Amino acid sequence: MLAPYACQPGESRGRLNPERMSTFRSPFQRDRDRIIHSSAFRRLKHKTQVFVEHEGDYYRTRLTHSIEVAQVARTISGVLGLNTDLAECIALAHDLGHTPFGHTGEDALAKLMEPFGGFDHNAQAIRIVTRLERHYAEFDGLNLTWESLEGIAKHNGPVEGPLPYALAEANAQWDLELHTYASAEAQVAAIADDVAYSHHDLHDGLRSGLFTEADLMELPVTAPAFDEVDTLYPGLEPMRRRHEALRRVFGRMVEDVIAVAQGRLDAAQPKSVDEIRNMGATVIRFSKPLYQELKAIRGFLFHRMYRAPPVMKERAKVTAVVNDLFPLFMADPGLLPPEWRLDVEAARDETTLARIVADYVAGMTDRFALQEHARLCG
Repeated sequence: MLAPYACQPGESRGRLNPERMSTFRSPFQRDRDRIIHSSAFRRLKHKTQVFVEHEGDYYRTRLTHSIEVAQVARTISGVLGLNTDLAECIALAHDLGHTPFGHTGEDALAKLMEPFGGFDHNAQAIRIVTRLERHYAEFDGLNLTWESLEGIAKHNGPVEGPLPYALAEANAQWDLELHTYASAEAQVAAIADDVAYSHHDLHDGLRSGLFTEADLMELPVTAPAFDEVDTLYPGLEPMRRRHEALRRVFGRMVEDVIAVAQGRLDAAQPKSVDEIRNMGATVIRFSKPLYQELKAIRGFLFHRMYRAPPVMKERAKVTAVVNDLFPLFMADPGLLPPEWRLDVEAARDETTLARIVADYVAGMTDRFALQEHARLCG
């Protein structure tokens, strides 16, 4: 039984291109399955989360991160009586638009695309699921439901100001009501992203040696978790100690989100998903005390991990790769694969060409970008 404020599959606003209903899957289950079977989802296997994909088999990639986000989203949405299939769908799709080399690659591509409308990975995810996946006979993209598109577009909140071109094009076709908040399921997917990366970046940072457990004993949330493990299991071997402590950090975040959401939902008593969208604030969030504590952890990760000298050295290398490839394809579009050339031939101006090149470069995996750079640039 779903809560009255959940997205009901039978009340979906449908698809831009009407299709027959499945006999055994709900519309949101079909959306999820199409995302899992998409080319863009498979490519996340070899795209950076923090560490460039080739740096070690242990570290998270965009694919493993997306799976972890989906697991958290299913847990939270299930407790709150929300539609777990829709929450999982949005979680699995939220990073489809990421470039190779993570935010480093996005920063480089956004700068290169400034004269042509910019680049934003959230908007690029919409472009992928509405245009760039070309497998079906009757439509481009995945023909997702309105609710899934809405969740991908605005899971982080209303989208205001000038829209990225990739989002503006989709929104012109089908109004996603970008001025409102998203469904509770989309809000769950957004906070599940925060939970997942806050947890696994601590794991990966420890594994990489960029900081130690002793450093985490100086931080809120992590210090009490290690203290509890040491009390319960004195002398526990280091790897088990680390895992036991960080799973407690993970649990505290999830339990905090659920408790806050239950309190806000009980107070507001929303009767429909549209009431959630028009509440004027997110209903799914961390408590203020935990949010402040997590800010301290994120500040620590920023300085000790995201901006650590070894990471910055790699960032400089991969930025150069993107900075070399984009102008190379702009100058000679014939270097693009044959299946891209029809689009190139139809390009009416430099902006259209730049957006095609950006689609191609953004879709690359880390390893393919490095291979193409070595092949084309030496």
